[in-house]
Amino acid sequence: MSGDRRVRRTRRLVQEALVALILEKGYDAVTVTDVIARADVGRSTFYAHFADKQDVLFSSLDELSFLRPAPVGEGGGLFAFSLPMFEHAREQRRLVRALLGRGGGGNRVVARGERLLTSIVTDELLAAGARPSPALDLLATCVVGAFMALLRAWADGETTATPAELDAAFRAAVEPGARAALDQTPAHQGRPADQPGPWG
Repeated sequence: MSGDRRVRRTRRLVQEALVALILEKGYDAVTVTDVIARADVGRSTFYAHFADKQDVLFSSLDELSFLRPAPVGEGGGLFAFSLPMFEHAREQRRLVRALLGRGGGGNRVVARGERLLTSIVTDELLAAGARPSPALDLLATCVVGAFMALLRAWADGETTATPAELDAAFRAAVEPGARAALDQTPAHQGRPADQPGPWG
């Protein structure tokens, strides 16, 4: 086995061990010793790859990549990331539940996920004609909050909605407000660029 393959295998074993333990007893109750025992790796091997259990948690989120930005297609509408992300979350349900559900990584993972998603949402709004502004930041925060609330409710088993149903609910909640905000930008109103509206 090559060095790279060995590294990937070791990291995967540790990540899978943490996910299993979180689902069994919750993130806060899991220790590095627990993870090492479940993954059947040496302590020195664990620390060669990860700083601590939070590092394992974040690496799982990064490698899950359901927060990967989707291409913004022409005429694809706002928030093209939504349905692909919900679908990917369903495919990786076990991991998503461990990361975002009750007893999971909690605020640590949510905060990191929100930062990644806020960047995606902001880029989409800018591409749709918004301008950088404090109001745009607030709008992105609202959009991300709605998405993450639905995702966490699904991860916790509070809803059995399909990805398409989650996507429809998300869009119904956020698109009208986002489009109304975009309609207030100079590009949409025909105002001179030096007379910006409240959204840019």
